[in-house]
Amino acid sequence: MGERRGFTLIELLVVIAIIALLLAILMPALSRVKKQAKATACQMNLHHWAVIWSMYTGDNDGSFPDGVRNVDGKQVGHWLFAAEPYYKDEAIRWCPMAYKQWGQAQNPFVAWEATNVGGGAGFYTSYGINNWLYHPRGAALWGYEAENHWKSANVQGTDRIPLFLDCFYLGGHPRHTNDPPEFNGQTQNAGPICMRRFCIDRHDGVTNMVFLNFSVRKVGIKELWKLKWHREFNTNGPWTKAGGAQPMDWPEWMRKFKDY
Repeated sequence: MGERRGFTLIELLVVIAIIALLLAILMPALSRVKKQAKATACQMNLHHWAVIWSMYTGDNDGSFPDGVRNVDGKQVGHWLFAAEPYYKDEAIRWCPMAYKQWGQAQNPFVAWEATNVGGGAGFYTSYGINNWLYHPRGAALWGYEAENHWKSANVQGTDRIPLFLDCFYLGGHPRHTNDPPEFNGQTQNAGPICMRRFCIDRHDGVTNMVFLNFSVRKVGIKELWKLKWHREFNTNGPWTKAGGAQPMDWPEWMRKFKDY
């Protein structure tokens, strides 16, 4: 019989080195696959929301809620509660990339706790509505002029009007003059710079969005300034190529993203 021979130390080290090399090659690919899976899950969530808003507006002659109306202590005019009768799965309220609950300020990967909205304690979401869609009952909503609100889904150009998307807050009233955030996660929950609530990078330079025609697609981060948020929003404003914006005008973290 021949003499049995085991692995030498050098052979074991070579095998270990090969395994380590393979892991080093595979880990980034696995990480990318994981991110892509979460981005796809986010888009699926938003497809659900597209159906929800289609049903809501269908039941209300095309109109959106007013943003503030209260019934029995619940603010049914806010999207949080206006949409409640149309779904049961609470998991569709947050993007899989927004894995942290509120409390981690200046972090793009958080879900917002709606404790400041009537009846909303414990209501987490990482999506938000374009507040210019609300149908105000008076001359203004939270200080924003009613005449610029869309109010209804029965308008022209719905494929360029944002409806529902990744957001750091419950919604916002962006204007074309809003400056971009200085870093990813520099959000603004109060005050006039509402675009910062939506200008967050969770998906490698794009955000996921439902449009007013109830379609869902990826939108470039800088493309946010090219969409028709309200009736008088200038889609060739100062933060667009047509408006003269240069790559170096953007905060450093955004310069690598596609210009529009």
